[in-house]
This record gives sequence, C-alpha cells and structure tokens, in this order.
Amino acid sequence: MMRYDHAVYIGRFEPLHSGHCTVLARALREAEKLIVLVGSADAPRSAKNPWSFAERAVMIRAALGTDADRVTIAPIADHLYNETAWIADVQSQVDAARGDAGGRVALIGHLKDASSYYLKAFPQWELIDADAVPMLSATEMRRHLFCGEEGALRLVEANVPGPVFQMLRAFRDTEAFAALLDEYRHLERYRAAWDAAPYPPTFVTADAVVVHSGHVLLVKRKAQPGRGLWALPGGFVQPNETLRDAAIRELREETRLKLPVPVLKGSLRGEAVFDHPDRSARGRTITHAFHFDFPTGELPAVRGGDDAARARWVPVAEARRMRSLLFEDHFFILEHFLGAA
Repeated sequence: MMRYDHAVYIGRFEPLHSGHCTVLARALREAEKLIVLVGSADAPRSAKNPWSFAERAVMIRAALGTDADRVTIAPIADHLYNETAWIADVQSQVDAARGDAGGRVALIGHLKDASSYYLKAFPQWELIDADAVPMLSATEMRRHLFCGEEGALRLVEANVPGPVFQMLRAFRDTEAFAALLDEYRHLERYRAAWDAAPYPPTFVTADAVVVHSGHVLLVKRKAQPGRGLWALPGGFVQPNETLRDAAIRELREETRLKLPVPVLKGSLRGEAVFDHPDRSARGRTITHAFHFDFPTGELPAVRGGDDAARARWVPVAEARRMRSLLFEDHFFILEHFLGAA
C-alpha cells in the first residue's frame, strides 16, 4: 500500500535529466498521484532558462511513459522579491490539482545545499528526502549543449532520457537556440574578462521606472544579453555620478526623452534596491531603481537610442502581462512600484 495520496515535486527541469527521473519514480512508488510543479514557468527564454513551460511539460510526460496518467504538471512563476507569494502559488496549484481529495500529502526532493531551502517551507506536508544521483547537473548539461561538440553531446545523451535527448537535438536546429547560443557566448566572454580580478566583482546599475498617464516607459534591448527583450531604461553607474543621476542619464540616452532634468528630479516618487544574487546572468549585479511619476498629460515623444533598439510607452495593464518578454528581474521591479496584476 502506498504511503501517500499525493506527492509534490518542484523543479525547473532545465532540462529534465536522469536524476529528475529517479525522483519521479520514487514519488510514484510512494504516492497514488504525483503533482509536478515546473518553476520559472513564465520567464523569458535565456541561456539559464532555455525552454518554455510547455516544452518542459512535454519532456516530463515523454519520460513518464505509462505513468503519465497519474501525474499533474502545473506551472509556477518566480517571485524573486516576494517569497510568500511564491509559497502561496505552490499551495494554490497543489490545492487545484487535489480538488476535493483528502488524504496525506508529501513533498519530495533532495536537501543538497542552500538552493533546497524551499523544501522546508511547507511544514504541512511530510518531506521525502530523495537520495542524490551522481551525474551531470542541469547547469553542466546546458553548457555541453551550447558547446555543441560531439563528445559534449554524448555526455548530455548519457544523462537524459532518450525522448528528451531527441527533443534537445531538434531544439539545437531552431532559431530560438541560435539566439540563445549567441547570448551564451556573449556571457562566457563577459565573465572571462573578469577572471583576472582578485575577487568576484559586484556591478552597480541604475534603472528608471517612468510612469506617465497610466503608461510605463520601456525599451527593447539591442545587445546581448537579452537582445529583443523589453527592459526598463538603465545601465551601469559611472564613477563620477550619483545613482539618481545615472538613472536619469541612462533614461535620456536610451529613450531620447526631452523632459528637463529638474522636471524629472521633481517627479521622483520612490526608489528601491533590487539585489537578488541571481537577478543577472552577467554576475553579481545590484540595481537601484527610481520611480518617476507624471499622473496626467500627453505622452512625450520617445525613440530608441544608445543601447535601445526601440522605446515605447506601454499601458500599465499591458506591462503587467509582459513577464515572458521582460529582461532579468525588470517585471518584479515594475511589480514593486506599480503593484501586482
């Protein structure tokens, strides 16, 4: 007789590998039903998150075979600066998958390091500590996949289920993969340039959240990383300027916004620091965001400049639906100043 009615397994599965499959098999031995929650579900494609939720769900179902009918797969969005909201989303997805069913629930995973802290965030569910499986990590597999050498691909093949490897090989022939490969190589060169530093560098940036008559000002990125994604106007702080001055300078350079600097300074309504350690693939990057607000009036003309391919006033309601199109943690910065959707 199985010990649990439902087991819950949370992961990013970027990609699904044999270690994940071992945990899936253990969960299905322990519980009648399995709920798989796929993290970073609405994040834009990036070298760290190459596959959509739908693509990862296909990977999982392909690996499950005849057990697929016992499994519910659901998305979980990130909430970098609101852990409680993330926990609530997990609880809601589990409640939705269980329906009116009662019984015992277990959370399954491996307490490997600090990244597994979430396994202790649900005391209402018993924890099944799954043993670690010696193998390549998902990070290493993504690196081998981007490397593309036949030997590297053989290592990937040895560590993922057969149907998943076929999906990964086919993915390497797509335009999406070509864009990710360009981003990956850019990031490798960027990080290599700092290898000689005596300690890992910390970068400081400033971003501008400009709201005017129910619209927020966004720019489309022209360069890697994140080429083609929408972002807040912003950039690196220069040695001779304050954080606020850096935000205003970047705003004017990237959008050609003609509002005078004193007017911008007079419209400042708030500021905040965003410092999640994983917020940027470039390395440890702390940004200071400044909120400028103009409640009414005609929208000033803007156009892309400097590192921006395009600048656009976006209705706030639309911006709240743009998580999969926004660079790094800029969606969460907007959420902080403008409220959640």
